[in-house]
Amino acid sequence: MNLPQSSLEPQHFPVMLKEVIRACSPEEGGHFVDCTFGAGGYSAELLKFPNINITALDRDKETEKKAKNLKKKYFNRFSFFNEKFSNLDKIINTNKKVDAIIFDLGISSLQLLDMSRGFSFKCKDKIDMNMGLSSISAEEVINELDEDSLKLIIKMFGDEKEASKIVKNIVIARKTKKISKVSELVKIIEKSKKRDYSKKINVCTKTFQALRIFVNKETTELIEGIIKASRLVKSGGKIVIVSFHSIEDKIVKFFFKNYSKNKSKPSRYLPDDKANSIILFEEYKNNLIKPSKEEILNNPPSRSAKLRFIIRSKNNFCEPANLKIKFKKYLDLERINV
Repeated sequence: MNLPQSSLEPQHFPVMLKEVIRACSPEEGGHFVDCTFGAGGYSAELLKFPNINITALDRDKETEKKAKNLKKKYFNRFSFFNEKFSNLDKIINTNKKVDAIIFDLGISSLQLLDMSRGFSFKCKDKIDMNMGLSSISAEEVINELDEDSLKLIIKMFGDEKEASKIVKNIVIARKTKKISKVSELVKIIEKSKKRDYSKKINVCTKTFQALRIFVNKETTELIEGIIKASRLVKSGGKIVIVSFHSIEDKIVKFFFKNYSKNKSKPSRYLPDDKANSIILFEEYKNNLIKPSKEEILNNPPSRSAKLRFIIRSKNNFCEPANLKIKFKKYLDLERINV
């Protein structure tokens, strides 16, 4: 992420770097947590401020190589853990509040461009899609899940209108031969969908997104991560989140909006209990920040990014139960056993 790289290595540019750093307000220093270290772009930029200490984590073990470079340069101010969002409270002492916590969600360019990991449509290897610390692969999902479950995953996590046809063809294909290679899955999807040349996105995009989200339990990890972040960040501290697809953004927006001082009236579909009176954040102004035209031109994957941030209130932490209730259908879907 802005660290020196060899010409053979794929480059990864941290999305909205200036905007994220500005949102963190690092001028006065403090303890910051980078929950998605990746290639180290946000951490490296923040460590330029002399009074900042960084705790970084990433579920992808491959990121340790980049972390070691920062550790050599900022030995006493930087630490790294190969962990997931859901274990944030095992890394950070709950008695020592932090000044800002950053989440840069979704897949990184480094993962996408690694042709051995199965995230890209161009990959010739196995259908893996494991970001790290996951117990299953996409290959297992498409070959072992029942038709109804697979259809639900692709429809809900990918917003794929033609999920039924895609899954029907997957089931037909796997009866003859196990679907192991990315190229095999791509052919099935292309066979199932009519290509709309007016649209820029690949016909495989939604199915690949859905499988990746399910394999890595991304919805569960996000919800657990932001709840724990709100427990760990100090009063006046910030939670800064960059999201890339609609499910992520809905979760973040709901959490910030419904647990802030200026929250709207609770939904009649959610339980009318003490959870409705929980205030975790200062007023949420719904300041959605998007990449500039220049950034999108230089880094096309940034085009769908949305940056939101919130300031922690003085109120004691209380479990935001309605967050899990609101997105229960996604959480339940990720609990399906393979």
